[in-house]
Amino acid sequence: MPFELFIGKRYLFTKQKEAFVSLITLLSTLGVAVGVMVLIVVIAVMTGFETELMHRILNIEAHVLVGRYGDPITAPKKILKTIKTIDGVQSAAPFIYSQAMLRSSSGVSIAVLRGIEPQNYGCRLKTVSNKCIGSILNSDKIQTNPMIVTGVILGKVLAEKLNVQPGDGLHLISALNGSGSGRVPSVKRIKVLDLVKTGMNEYDSNMAFLAIDNLQGMLNMGSTVTGIEVRIKDIFAARDLAGKISEKLDIPYWSQDWMQMNKNLFAMLRLQKVVMFIILTLIVLVAAFNIASTLIMMVMEKKRDIAILKTMGATNKSIRRIFVFKGMAIGMIGTALGLGLGIILCGVLQHYQFIRLPGDVYFLDTLPVQLEIIDTIIIVSATLCICFIGTLYPAQQAARFNPIDGIRYG
Repeated sequence: MPFELFIGKRYLFTKQKEAFVSLITLLSTLGVAVGVMVLIVVIAVMTGFETELMHRILNIEAHVLVGRYGDPITAPKKILKTIKTIDGVQSAAPFIYSQAMLRSSSGVSIAVLRGIEPQNYGCRLKTVSNKCIGSILNSDKIQTNPMIVTGVILGKVLAEKLNVQPGDGLHLISALNGSGSGRVPSVKRIKVLDLVKTGMNEYDSNMAFLAIDNLQGMLNMGSTVTGIEVRIKDIFAARDLAGKISEKLDIPYWSQDWMQMNKNLFAMLRLQKVVMFIILTLIVLVAAFNIASTLIMMVMEKKRDIAILKTMGATNKSIRRIFVFKGMAIGMIGTALGLGLGIILCGVLQHYQFIRLPGDVYFLDTLPVQLEIIDTIIIVSATLCICFIGTLYPAQQAARFNPIDGIRYG
């Protein structure tokens, strides 16, 4: 073992008469540990929030959305055929968006009607009874009742507003196609088939799913659709594929990928993550000041030792290494302790979801946690760099110490 490391190791465990320095060393180590632990947990929560939000949005929304400027799409089959020929497209299906009023015996609420092709939608979303939305709408056989037009799957929060359960009836009030005095309201009787809970209050409070052909008939739309949703194999290639679709279809059609549709939301999340990292790094910075203070006190306590080492031939470089080693040892022990505690706390939060979020304020109602290796590496590297910088000044002062003064006054 190099003598610098040997002496630095001895200095980590000071004598009883220097117990005050030992206490400051312990507090410096705990300061680094707390800073790293908080950074690990907060960044994991921010990463989990972004990832969970992305997955939930993509379970509901399209990877790429195709529409027509100013008007609905009147010939969807031709557009679908063109889109499916593009390499990277997994599936494409028409959809309808429309607003209507839902009225039950005890409530009224505005809802967004979403008409989907049940056979193409599949199991992207499951209901509270753990059934696929696509299979429920595809097997809807309630037309035997002439008073009921179709069935609907409601968001759970929307169903609570209307105070309805699966099997209950609703009145759907919508405006038929037309203009001026020709645009008259239409009232249809529909049945609640099931409820869906996405965990995102924005969707659960206003979304209603219907089979696209039934909704077209109710709104007198014929074969017209609002747009086409495209799902692709690689979600992170959505921007390039949206460009290819726009080139193929040309004006008046447009295409937009999921990153563009939710650009502001994800930009806000990334900014919050960076800001939180910067703010919480200040905790580690305070701990680094404590390390510097500990080393300065150690230099004052070890003046005689430094003088003896220098008279025995130790160079300034060797003296610097001794105190840098001690400072980095404090930083590394604190970092390892904080990393371990952070990982344990993330595991607890991930397994026991005891922290609930208000769904009407946040997009999610649970606290998601996802610890990424790259985030951990950045946190550990930043902490060790700050600790290393904190050791430079005390180590330099120790190296510049005059051995004659140490022997004379030590």
